[in-house]
Amino acid sequence: MPLKNVVRTREEAAALDLPPLVVLEPLERFLDQHGLGSGQLSARPIGEGHSNVTYLLERGGERFVLRRPPRPPLPPSAHDVLREARLLRALEGTPVRVPRVLAVCEDESVLGVPFYVMNFVEGTVVTSELPPALDVPEQRRRLGEQLIDALVEIHQVDWRAVGLEGFAKPTGYLERQLRRFTALWEHNKTRELPVVVEVGRWLAANMPETPRTTIVHGDYRLGNVMVANNPPARIIAIFDWEMSTLGDPLADLGYLTITWSEPGDPETMFSALSAITRREGFPSRRELVERYAAKTGTDVGDLRWYQALALWKAAVFMEGNYKRLLAGTTDDPFLRMFDRGVPQLAEAALELTRQHA
Repeated sequence: MPLKNVVRTREEAAALDLPPLVVLEPLERFLDQHGLGSGQLSARPIGEGHSNVTYLLERGGERFVLRRPPRPPLPPSAHDVLREARLLRALEGTPVRVPRVLAVCEDESVLGVPFYVMNFVEGTVVTSELPPALDVPEQRRRLGEQLIDALVEIHQVDWRAVGLEGFAKPTGYLERQLRRFTALWEHNKTRELPVVVEVGRWLAANMPETPRTTIVHGDYRLGNVMVANNPPARIIAIFDWEMSTLGDPLADLGYLTITWSEPGDPETMFSALSAITRREGFPSRRELVERYAAKTGTDVGDLRWYQALALWKAAVFMEGNYKRLLAGTTDDPFLRMFDRGVPQLAEAALELTRQHA
């Protein structure tokens, strides 16, 4: 039987083999308590998130966005939406382009998991197409530049001043990443993949010094931002902060550059996600890196280690989502690709480790 993700009553939910993602009546009562709309509620999935899930809520002519984890079981520390909501609230009032959190629910009796509700932002999340008014070379170039400028804004936030003391340890980020994702691989793996272990060992043996501690988004790429529909090209919101922490800003730059496609790149799972950036006008990876270095004064050095880290982490993380597919707790067809996609990501990371610095 296909999974049913939205039901109206708790009674409907109780009759299902697996819990739904949204139960409308208790969610309506929660929204009432926070003065968010009135009347009957509807919900439909939006975005292309394959870990935490996002729903558009419509009620009495108003629109909101619900963010919640997927169905349990969840890997340890993954999908922490309460932590994500804390960060978004801390960033309100800074130049960082974030949606506004309207309500947070820690009470799991409402939907079975914690969740939060944020304001709806009108725009486009660019996947395979740009808004027509932006699909010209000069606007494509500006959009690439905006992506770097918005990343610089994140990294320039004084995280202590906005109340993020205690959000994460401010030192030892790279060591923690290696420890966490090595352990996560043992939790997530559905098969033995020696290449994942080999890349992890190389990363540990070649770890660089962190230039400074900043907020790190953790999943910063074109597909996780919202773009205004009309020129000039500009980013109006940054989404998917579930992997955010305090750490090495070059981790974000490394990840952004391996998710950025150029003409002539080989076909990989990442290049398929960002094939649109091969169009005329988009900056090259080198131009993105140079703009970041010029705006921050950071020595970007050899990004190869950070790019290999990004690919390795993606392999580990997506193996966990693939495991959920095998367990039957999701029917997301995208995740079927990771039977082959996880080894491909790890092999791409291994190839980077073999390149000259």
